[in-house]
Amino acid sequence: MLGSPERTAEHTQRIRDRLQALDLGELRGRARDAELELYSFGITFTVYTQKDAIDRILPFDVIPRVISADDWETINAGVVQRVKAINLFLWDIYHDQKILKDGTIPRELVLGNPNYCAEMCGIDVPLGTYVHINGTDLVRGDDGRFVVLEDNARCPSGVSYVVENRHLMQRSFPDLMANIGIRPVSNYGQKLHDALVEVAPKDVASPQVVLLSPGTYNSAYFEHIFLAREMGVPLVEGSDLVVDNDHVFMKSIDGLHPVHVIYRRIGDDFLDPEAFNPDSVLGAAGLMRAYRKGTVTLANAIGTGVADDKAVYAYMPRIIRYYLDEDAILSNVETHICREAEGLAYTLDNLEKLVVKPVGEAGGYGITVGPLASKAELEKCRADVMADPANYIAQPMVNLSVCPTVTDEGVGARHVDLRPFAVTGRSTWVLPGGLSRVALTKGSIIVNSSQGGGSKDTWVLE
Repeated sequence: MLGSPERTAEHTQRIRDRLQALDLGELRGRARDAELELYSFGITFTVYTQKDAIDRILPFDVIPRVISADDWETINAGVVQRVKAINLFLWDIYHDQKILKDGTIPRELVLGNPNYCAEMCGIDVPLGTYVHINGTDLVRGDDGRFVVLEDNARCPSGVSYVVENRHLMQRSFPDLMANIGIRPVSNYGQKLHDALVEVAPKDVASPQVVLLSPGTYNSAYFEHIFLAREMGVPLVEGSDLVVDNDHVFMKSIDGLHPVHVIYRRIGDDFLDPEAFNPDSVLGAAGLMRAYRKGTVTLANAIGTGVADDKAVYAYMPRIIRYYLDEDAILSNVETHICREAEGLAYTLDNLEKLVVKPVGEAGGYGITVGPLASKAELEKCRADVMADPANYIAQPMVNLSVCPTVTDEGVGARHVDLRPFAVTGRSTWVLPGGLSRVALTKGSIIVNSSQGGGSKDTWVLE
């Protein structure tokens, strides 16, 4: 918000002046009113490890994250480039596998990956788009540059909070937003629907899109309702779908209706008990048969999890160079791959300086933050890494940028990250904003909602 010691953030001056004019008591009062609105609107999520509280709101901080037009230009270009490379990479590994034959990426890292789906080999997805919805997690370091922390190419969540946070600010703080020139985010649903229609099977005059949800007990069920409503499409569960003659239909009170595009919020293993997990009751038997025949499009495609694997992430700069012959616009955080002897040796020698992450975990679980860890935690981490090196990567601790945040002690600095959402059909469009997550615990760098993080409205200036 303030910029850096070298350069004041002039683009936030008017916003800072308006915040300065607000009394702290008034700010807190309006913040409380905003959180009450979240409850009343049912804008909630679930933490599976806390069974006593099915519905929780994502804590919301009313001081916005502000991004300049110049910074957004870089972010936008970098995200578009990354999504393009990921889609080319996925097409290649499920077809010619040139990148593996050339040795640019270790063959076993891809083909031995638990998210690699051999059933996808040879399937030509419409427009070559595997990742229709992508979330790229970015952090800003000491030098002011945004770098990529990880990719989310399977079922990225959180976009509903981006839109609802904006609506909340428009209701609660219209005086703060007036005449600032903030790019809109409310057209996400329309942009998503347009992209999904573009990837529908050929020769379908009026494609029917549906959103497939695991149901009410999923942590992101509010988001599933929200997105179905925003797109104007039916929200369905596996039991609402039936596959007949390799075509997908949706049950309704007046019979069966054809379905052409499924935006699925269910993991690969649970989509089709006939092709994957036979015990799944969340998907619909025969979906994979219909998908292979090209009568239905799945968004995101099956098998995209290879591309957001934390070990494959380390190779993303090489993947971008390989397919696009370009340098990455958004750099990776320096990453040491423990499956490689050099990376393992460096990690074990420098545990106290590094952030060690299991490649298969999400939500901030299993991470050891070396500079903040106890001796016992470091020793446990060492034992875990030595027992299964291929499951870990290590990165230097990035000194995440901070944003002013309302706390119990007053307005204080709290660490933030940013997840811009990209939607891809024929081309890629990036929602101008994204989910700014904030670590509400003082000093913490874990921003995940499941670990007690909150969110902010993200203002990209025109």
